[in-house]
Amino acid sequence: MTITRDFKETVQARALHDPEFREGMLRESIECMLAGDLKTGKALLRDYINAIIGFEQLAKLTKKDPKSLMRMLSPEGNPTASNLFDVIYVLERKENIQYHLHPAQ
Repeated sequence: MTITRDFKETVQARALHDPEFREGMLRESIECMLAGDLKTGKALLRDYINAIIGFEQLAKLTKKDPKSLMRMLSPEGNPTASNLFDVIYVLERKENIQYHLHPAQ
């Protein structure tokens, strides 16, 4: 199923004006990846980046090529742990949050 432009614009508008929604998108992305669902995690991370910061700005902050970032987060992309954690670190700093891993009970 293809996501429509209206849906993307709605997500972006909400993300820009709702810090809890933004943080939830980022947290859900990380949780999906940690649970082994890399495909969904990368898709959510791409949506977050497109809505909030854009790949050009992310490239400046991570000192990586924007096309390389787009490729690594594409459905076929296979980011290294180092690159993925660099991206997450920059996004956490932008949101002024820090996620901590806790074992499930």
